[in-house]
Amino acid sequence: MAVLFMHNKAMKLKVTVLIDNAPGVSTKTEFGLSYWIEAGDRSILFDVAQTDLFMENATKLGVDVQSANFIVLSHGHFDHGNGLAHLNSGTLICHPGCFARRYRKNDSWNIGLSMSRQEIEAKFNLMATETPLQLFPGAYFLGQIPRITDFESQTTPYVLEDGSPDFLLDDSVLALATQHGVFVITGCGHSGVVNILEYAKKVTRDSRLYGVMGGFHLKEINRQTLETIRYLKENDVKHIFPSHCTGLPAMSAFYNAFGSKQLRVGDIIDL
Repeated sequence: MAVLFMHNKAMKLKVTVLIDNAPGVSTKTEFGLSYWIEAGDRSILFDVAQTDLFMENATKLGVDVQSANFIVLSHGHFDHGNGLAHLNSGTLICHPGCFARRYRKNDSWNIGLSMSRQEIEAKFNLMATETPLQLFPGAYFLGQIPRITDFESQTTPYVLEDGSPDFLLDDSVLALATQHGVFVITGCGHSGVVNILEYAKKVTRDSRLYGVMGGFHLKEINRQTLETIRYLKENDVKHIFPSHCTGLPAMSAFYNAFGSKQLRVGDIIDL
């Protein structure tokens, strides 16, 4: 890994759920994800769901999304990035593969971003990278995540414009340093939760995994779900918040294993 980073800075973290699949009190929701992250004295808007609803909820929750130091897009799916059309400016971090034209295999439905790379570059200071990027000491965008396990990212229901399989190589995450270890925030987890956490440890040079939250892209109680639970137990991960695209059977398995509960709009994770 050629990128050199400054030393990690252990930060106080606060994550506010602006959009997740489950609504909260006095807030609305849609299928998608958006988190407001306060890390030390910096703020990050992580994903922006489908519409401007994340902004409406943010206003109700006392969050000024336009003040974000960084906007991070986890991957190029409509339910994570189409809300970009409703922001005026900002520094946007993503993998360059986010702009691919992509479709659902079974019905050819366009599931990519509504805005082109050119349209996004006209509004934002775009930093598109496949390699890890340190946003500031203690905060890392992981770039392209190596797929190393034999039970994750083995099949895909998506195709690219040329008809080839789309394994969402642009799927990335945030890794944040705390005094207790690394806290990881995922969008959909297409790369696989274990692949993601192993790479987070490598990039941050911290083998302690403190927590993980976001979409896990686990639907059923199958080998992938069970191996993920086993890994989280073996690594003594303290805070586990599966949400968004995590199916109800898998969610029940995480509840039984860790007491994990569904995140709702307006929930605040204070670490």
